[in-house]
Amino acid sequence: MSTDTPIYMTPVCAAQMRAELKDLLYVKRPDTVRRVSDAAAEGDRSENAEYIYGKRYLRKIDSRIHFLTKRIESAEIVDPVAQGKTAAGRVLFGATVTVEDEDGEAITYCIVGIDEYNGAKGLVSWQSPIGKALMRKEVGDVATVRTPSGARELEILSIEYKAIEGVEIISRI
Repeated sequence: MSTDTPIYMTPVCAAQMRAELKDLLYVKRPDTVRRVSDAAAEGDRSENAEYIYGKRYLRKIDSRIHFLTKRIESAEIVDPVAQGKTAAGRVLFGATVTVEDEDGEAITYCIVGIDEYNGAKGLVSWQSPIGKALMRKEVGDVATVRTPSGARELEILSIEYKAIEGVEIISRI
């Protein structure tokens, strides 16, 4: 991802990232530092598995802290409800869009940030093929989604802007 690409996220995602950062900084990291220090005090560090794995885990924690700090600092937090007031009937970030596919099946997607996507829950990134195809469309428009298995057409049935549920960021440590 290029550095000029905005990092959009919902307020729920931002709150979860802040909570994870707080947990890492004030609970997991101090506990891990204490355990590594205790293991180091036991003597020979070259054959001390608890010390070696503790240091490795500490590096993962520090890496995640760095990632979360930078991500939160550069994020543009977009409230879907507020976004709906300026959307003028178009699909924008935060929209909950119900579409009908070529088989006549109604599917609902929520357009979210790259850190919050979860296909099983209908949360699609605004940068995904489906997200890109739906952006700026209106009710009645047909969006063509390009996938590895071919193009799919989705007719937009409804667009809503409401609080998005089911967002759950996945910790990578």
